[in-house]
Amino acid sequence: MDNSRNRLNDILHQLAEIDYVHPQDIPNIDLYMDQVLTFLDQELGTVREATEDKAMTKTMINNYTKNQILPSPEKKKYSRDHMLNLIFIYYLKNFLSMKDIKKILDPINDRYFGADEGLGFFDIYSAMVGFESKVAKDVTKDIIKKYNISKQAFLEQDDESRIELQEFTFICELAFDVFVKKMMIEQFIAGREEKQDGKGKKGTEENPK
Repeated sequence: MDNSRNRLNDILHQLAEIDYVHPQDIPNIDLYMDQVLTFLDQELGTVREATEDKAMTKTMINNYTKNQILPSPEKKKYSRDHMLNLIFIYYLKNFLSMKDIKKILDPINDRYFGADEGLGFFDIYSAMVGFESKVAKDVTKDIIKKYNISKQAFLEQDDESRIELQEFTFICELAFDVFVKKMMIEQFIAGREEKQDGKGKKGTEENPK
């Protein structure tokens, strides 16, 4: 078994160990900043990048609030809905701009943040965890499929060149997949904005001042 196969197995093993923050583990009490940071650092340990010292910092959270990505805390305390926001932000910030993250979270926060009745932010997060757990299996299968495709590339090259080029092919396949999905998210956000702008213009025409 070559080194690339060993590395793939290591990656898949790490992928299998990735665990979402379980809904039932999120405190349903208001927390101070230090408590929030400790909780996030502990719970996001399996998905945190090796280069990250902390999952989040006080400065980061304050900036999210300042830029209206995260709703302001009440008397310096953060609710469970604040925690859920921060978890979503943590995952999304790895491949989306803060501007796009705000556009994604704003309508959800406007309708469900701090809801006392009906569907709440916690219910939405719980549903997302259930969906993503199912998707994780498909992601693993897709990674293996891409790896097997890359192993069919540059077979005519010498061993050293072949391994190097096959690894490059595998990385490019994964990168293209991320690129396409990121582009889809951005286009979806842009399309939603255009639709909202259209409604606004229509309302202005129907109700001229």
